[in-house]
Amino acid sequence: MRIESDSVGSLQIPDDAYYGVQTLRGFQNFRISGVITDSTFVKNVAIVKKAAAKANAACGALDGKLAKAIEGACDEVIAGKWHDQFITDAVQGGAGTTLNMNVNEVVANRATELLGGKKGEYLCHPNDHVNRAQSTNDVIPTAGKMTVLDLSKGLLEELQALIEALEEKGKEFDDVIKMGRTQLKDAVPVRLGQEFCAYATAVRRSKGRIENSLREMYSINMGGTAIGTSINAKKEFVQTIVPTLAAESGYELRQADDLIDSTQNVDGYVAVSGCLKACVLGLSKICNDLRLMSSGPQAGLGEIELPAKQNGSSIMPGKINPVIPEVVSQVAFLVTGNDVTVSMAAESGQLELNAFLPVVFYKLFESIVCLTGAVKTLRENCIVGIKANRERCAAYVYQSVGVVTALCPHLGYKKSAELAKQALAEDVSIKELILRYGLLGEEELQKILDPYAMT
Repeated sequence: MRIESDSVGSLQIPDDAYYGVQTLRGFQNFRISGVITDSTFVKNVAIVKKAAAKANAACGALDGKLAKAIEGACDEVIAGKWHDQFITDAVQGGAGTTLNMNVNEVVANRATELLGGKKGEYLCHPNDHVNRAQSTNDVIPTAGKMTVLDLSKGLLEELQALIEALEEKGKEFDDVIKMGRTQLKDAVPVRLGQEFCAYATAVRRSKGRIENSLREMYSINMGGTAIGTSINAKKEFVQTIVPTLAAESGYELRQADDLIDSTQNVDGYVAVSGCLKACVLGLSKICNDLRLMSSGPQAGLGEIELPAKQNGSSIMPGKINPVIPEVVSQVAFLVTGNDVTVSMAAESGQLELNAFLPVVFYKLFESIVCLTGAVKTLRENCIVGIKANRERCAAYVYQSVGVVTALCPHLGYKKSAELAKQALAEDVSIKELILRYGLLGEEELQKILDPYAMT
């Protein structure tokens, strides 16, 4: 063990640990979720540290040799090394200071080794060198936004693939006529293909909404340091840190127009979270439809058949349940709950800082990851394998009194309603009643009641 001290006191640190005293205090204080900080988040904090070392060296605020050692240590973290040394809980007090210091200490100790020293000697200091011209309050929000952008790439790809799969089903089912329903009651005919194309339209709209909200993630408060006033940062650093970070990250990042506002307010994350919620609620509605249309199969609607993915019961042989739509709806519950957490955390900030970003990022990252998985499994394990029960769909159309709506322009609403009521009471078709009473000729009636023409 080695002894390290901070303003609170001294602690014993394992000799082989790259983290230091401030990380260990956070580890001891925040045994909350049992979930370690997201590895992509850690990687992005290291990218920020590397860019800061470059910018500090360029403006003469950091010795070139120290800067190179920091860059080398950061490169290793970015490549995935030393990730067992990042031990902080995803939910932590202090606005993310524990995570910031965890990265500072790991980078400092590794840089110290690269300079020929030993862990704990701090030839490269975590605060004075690795964290120079920075604060938790600009590092953590910036790395968080980069992580949102990273994680969202896969989500947007999966949403696009789902759109295309739904459109393909729309083409495949274009000739399948079925009864449309409003408030779960027979309405008027619709093509099954039209329903699937409508699903694709809804998902496309959700994807566009998410893409629009992500634009805010490119505006960052790096250079603002503690509260947006850039204290302890050279003017040249403030001017160069964002272009330097943009080059390192590959994102077209831009410095916020108002660094104080950007440090105080986190409404951009609320916007992203809200769009994720809107997306997953739309998907859950689609899944509710799929479960209804596939219900039965003998004693339900049975209009479509979902792929059989696993046994549905431990007691009822042969039962197959709609497990994929079910899991998507569960993700909808999760993302909606996470959105409430993000919203409350955003509202709870005071004065110059929102201290609750750790839980914002924990829940926001979880929403993106889970939604990505839900979209992928919905497409791969459900949508592409759906089959239409064409005979059942057609039978419902011809049995239903819903087609009477098409007669309103010819017979009037009141007479059409009387016919619908009588057809239900006598269990006969609308067509049979009209011909019985000679209200319309058979050829004209055939045209009016052509289900495909109604759609």
